[in-house]
Amino acid sequence: MMKINRYLDAAILKPETTRKETIAAINECLKYKTMTACVRPCDIELAKSMCKGTDTFVCCVLNFPHGNDSSDAKQAEAELYVKKGVVEIDMVANFALAKSAEWKLYEEDIRVVSSVTKKAGIVLKVIFETCYLSIDEIRLCTKAAIAAEADFVKTSTGFGTGGATDEAVRAMLETADGKIKVKPSGGIRDYARAKSFIDMGCHRLGVNFSSVAAICDGGKADGTDSY
Repeated sequence: MMKINRYLDAAILKPETTRKETIAAINECLKYKTMTACVRPCDIELAKSMCKGTDTFVCCVLNFPHGNDSSDAKQAEAELYVKKGVVEIDMVANFALAKSAEWKLYEEDIRVVSSVTKKAGIVLKVIFETCYLSIDEIRLCTKAAIAAEADFVKTSTGFGTGGATDEAVRAMLETADGKIKVKPSGGIRDYARAKSFIDMGCHRLGVNFSSVAAICDGGKADGTDSY
């Protein structure tokens, strides 16, 4: 069984999660040495204090989960989170623009954030919310993210109608063609499913923190968390 923990971005993103629950979730990330603890913006300082000096980095989401704020608001968010010291940012792209075939605007929505992250040396992942997109739209979204100089493309928020599918991930990998990394997320709750995406060529996996133990220990998580 491969060591899979360093592929995992462990999401701690439910809006109702309490401070106590967040601390417990971050401790789970630290126990298994996940690559990141992916937190809500309100938890950045807490996550930084807990992850300092460990093998787990702090990632936060941006304009999560809908992605429909103005681009300048997203840029301002990125600047704030960079100042707060996150190492990675997962932004939600405006998938309504993708559905509208407004590809120049879609690309610019990503570029205003990447212009901040590139300068700061921060990893930027772009969430498509693939459950609302056709395969052709997923391919075009991937091309836009490459053009906008993002570091990763990511399938899902975990708050849409579905998560990562083999078909969507293959389309992203094929279109990426080594120019950008790919992160499936949503519905990955066991080792076998996680490894299948890695075997496809994916570079990172978005999982709910509650599935980390089962994935790392080679089992299957209980429950039906979408993320």
